Amino acid sequence: MLEINYKTDIVPATAQIIELYEASGLPRPTHDTERIAAMYKNSDLIVTAWDGENLVGVSRTITDWVWSSYLADLAVNPNYKQSGIGKKLIEITREKVGEQSMVLLLSVPTAMEYYPKVGFKKEDRGFLIERSK
Repeated sequence: MLEINYKTDIVPATAQIIELYEASGLPRPTHDTERIAAMYKNSDLIVTAWDGENLVGVSRTITDWVWSSYLADLAVNPNYKQSGIGKKLIEITREKVGEQSMVLLLSVPTAMEYYPKVGFKKEDRGFLIERSK
C-alpha cells in the first residue's frame, strides 16, 4: 500500500513542478521557469501529493472561494496512475474551496474520459479566448 501524504501548506520547488509536468505530459510552458513560478505564486490553492520527498501529484486552483474555482492544473506522475491520487487531489480541492463554489476546468484531450469518472459533469456552455503567447 502506498503511503502518499497530501499537503495544502507548501508550494513545491519550481524544478519539482516542471519535472512532474514533463513526466505526466501536461502541456505547460516547462521551458519557462519564471512563468511556472508565477503560475504558482498567483494561485489560491495548491494541493500536493508526496511519496516521501518525491512530488507525485499536484492540483492548482484559482478561486474566489464563494462562487467559482478554476482547477487550472491536475498532474500525477505516470508511475502512480490508477492509485487514486488524482481523485484525492480533486476531493481535497473541493473540500477546501467549500460548498458554495463550483469547480470547473478545461481538460487536455487525453483526460476527457477521466473527469466524468471522478465526479465532473461534461459542460458544453464554455467559451475560450486562446492565449497569444
